[in-house]
Amino acid sequence: MAVAVKKPKPMTPDQFERLPSHVAIIMDGNGRWAKKHKLEIARGHRQGTESLREIIRHTDDLGIQALTIYAFSTENWRRPKEEVEALMQLILDFFASEIDELDAKNVRILILGDKSAMPPKQRDTLIAAEERTGGNTGLRLNIAINYGGRDELVHAARELALLAASGSIRPEEITKQSIADRLYTRGQPDVDLLIRTSGEMRLSNFLLWQCAYAEFLFPKVLWPDFSVQDYDEALKAYAQRDRRFGGR
Repeated sequence: MAVAVKKPKPMTPDQFERLPSHVAIIMDGNGRWAKKHKLEIARGHRQGTESLREIIRHTDDLGIQALTIYAFSTENWRRPKEEVEALMQLILDFFASEIDELDAKNVRILILGDKSAMPPKQRDTLIAAEERTGGNTGLRLNIAINYGGRDELVHAARELALLAASGSIRPEEITKQSIADRLYTRGQPDVDLLIRTSGEMRLSNFLLWQCAYAEFLFPKVLWPDFSVQDYDEALKAYAQRDRRFGGR
């Protein structure tokens, strides 16, 4: 007879020395998790949404201002057709099952990336989620879908180039703030903590501008196994970092 293992309770805000304002997560390891369990890759991605659901809830409970998750990159279209189709279906399933709770908890959803290139059903679902939660004032849940950090910077540069060409702004008036104001995350704080699961140590074209002074953590646990307790450990490790932002 299996013995139930009692999980430790998630930490509360007062148990942390310091919390980040903005956490970004690269949810890596779904495919390796599926292979490890001798399952199709689609099952790994679906199991990963179970971890995501708990991490979003805990982030909200802690009062963290913004959470950005990397759901689908501009490069992910090159994956096998079956995997891409499974991920597209997962987008529909996630919002169908989660949008009511997210809205009720005052979470505001923002999609980072080019929605226009998404299949019609997925595009409409993403737009509807943004519109429904647009007036909410709680956790900012940024979901990067069809997103690339370099593409985001090109988009901002083009907007500023058009303004300069029209005479609305002089090139010498362009500042770091001018660029930040034209990113998908405009109005939000830069990333304080970036977590990439599975032990891989690279950014993969994710939030290149916003992560300029982020603290990086690379836990080896695969994303579907990433628990609230693992998240708390990452937040505790962040609190122990000495952030100097280029100073001494």
